[in-house]
Amino acid sequence: MSTTIRRKAQSARKTSAAQGKKARVKQARRQTGSALEAVLAMLPFSEEQLHRIFVVAILGGAAVLVWLAASAAGVPTVAETQMAEIASQAGFEVRRVEVRGVKNINELKIYEKALAQRDRAMPLVDLEALRADLLALSWVKDARVSRQLPDTLVIDIVERTPHAVLRKADRYVLIDETGAELDPVSARNAKGKLIVSGPGAGQQVVALSGLLRVAPALQPQVAEAEWIGNRRWNLTFQTGQVLALPEGERESGAALLSFARLNGTNRLLGGKVAAFDMRAGDRIYFRVPGREEAEEEEKAAASRAKVAAATANAAVPVSASTTKESE
Repeated sequence: MSTTIRRKAQSARKTSAAQGKKARVKQARRQTGSALEAVLAMLPFSEEQLHRIFVVAILGGAAVLVWLAASAAGVPTVAETQMAEIASQAGFEVRRVEVRGVKNINELKIYEKALAQRDRAMPLVDLEALRADLLALSWVKDARVSRQLPDTLVIDIVERTPHAVLRKADRYVLIDETGAELDPVSARNAKGKLIVSGPGAGQQVVALSGLLRVAPALQPQVAEAEWIGNRRWNLTFQTGQVLALPEGERESGAALLSFARLNGTNRLLGGKVAAFDMRAGDRIYFRVPGREEAEEEEKAAASRAKVAAATANAAVPVSASTTKESE
């Protein structure tokens, strides 16, 4: 004998609740998918790049496990190489080099340094070593090297600023504000720039800049600065006139400031004076072209006159009475 048990039919209320729950689940899934798509759209990667990143992440996880196992076995170098190979196979290797901030330097010199990393897996690129190589270039004041995944090295260069020209015995050299030598230049290209000369002058460029800042009105008129005896400066202005300054940072600055004030009231530059000597400290000496020659000529004429007078006095005069007696 069998008994049939009839289940009570589901009420309309429960059916409606179940359908509502399913609808909410579908809506949540749609919202989650939309939110995920929005987040992915905000990322600075293409779909292909994202795919590579996900692949590398998966492979990277496996590589980490390999590295941990290799490290435990005492062979971490093998693990590092394995990780680099995985990254390279996923497309993360150097294929492009982007250089920024270059204006005066020859870009080929930078590419010569950077292209040594070409086709190398990104994890194996020694950024600090490459930066050190770039800093060895004369024009490079600072450099920053970074990876731009998946395949680009980005090099940002800060160049040195040309400040003056150092005149050596056999050539002219462009220098920056610290005296660092940049590139040789011709005498023609050196014109119009501040010329620094004298033994040891390159090491005194910073001090010279501080000195010239004492008299900003005179600074653009200085054509050449000569370091004399490793102790003081002679300044040559664009007019060709020379100013001899005393020794010592404080003394030379005070003398230059005093000269600037005198020039402002008496217009010394552009006048007849060829040289100004302020080494005495409490006074200024002037040298006027032609005056020394005139003085020498006057001295020579006076000397000749004295000789002539002495010769005339030494001669014996013949009187008239003596002549008659002799007759």
